[in-house]
Amino acid sequence: MVRTCALTRAEMPVEALVRFVVSPDGVVVPDVEARAEGRGVWITLSHAAVAEAVRKKAFSRSLKAQVSVADDLADLTRLRLEQRLLSALGMARKAGQFVTGATKVKGVLQSGEAIALLTASDAAEDGRNKMLGTLRALNHAKREAGMTGPDVPHFESLSSVQMGLALGLENVIHAALTRGAAAQSAVDKANRLARYIAPALEEHTDRIASSGVLLPAEQDERR
Repeated sequence: MVRTCALTRAEMPVEALVRFVVSPDGVVVPDVEARAEGRGVWITLSHAAVAEAVRKKAFSRSLKAQVSVADDLADLTRLRLEQRLLSALGMARKAGQFVTGATKVKGVLQSGEAIALLTASDAAEDGRNKMLGTLRALNHAKREAGMTGPDVPHFESLSSVQMGLALGLENVIHAALTRGAAAQSAVDKANRLARYIAPALEEHTDRIASSGVLLPAEQDERR
């Protein structure tokens, strides 16, 4: 399915866009699951694009109506995407498809069971590099063996405190998702968040370069 970005006017698949709708009180809010009723406005899935759409009043222009748009809509959209990912990780954990702890994570990577590696954004550099070394070795071995399919992805979009609080665990530094429908749903949401906050990975470090600022819960009453 294709939609038009209200900012750039480019036609793009919906996976590359984020939808916004107008609430009953006339406020533009993110509809990150694209399920809300009513007319939607689609913007390129990027923090910078949403911020630019706010600045250029793209929402009122697209809707042909005066609507209220918060200055921090780009940050609120990131928050919503983070919440959806954390919820999906919780579902994957309940389904037995979410593994934490360096030793267990390394084990599922080496066994080929992992479909994604997650590292806390505040992880220590040495531990992070060791885990990424294991992931690179796995992906290289797959290619050498002539196995088809994408490499196992790495995400570094959430802090250890965020993951720990959402999952009811101690601070989560290293985690992996293993095969299953719940885990795949989490991977899909992780991909959307990563794309939103970072158009690309930094070439030499594999680190997701974040843009946008997470609003603390006590400062955001719209959660």
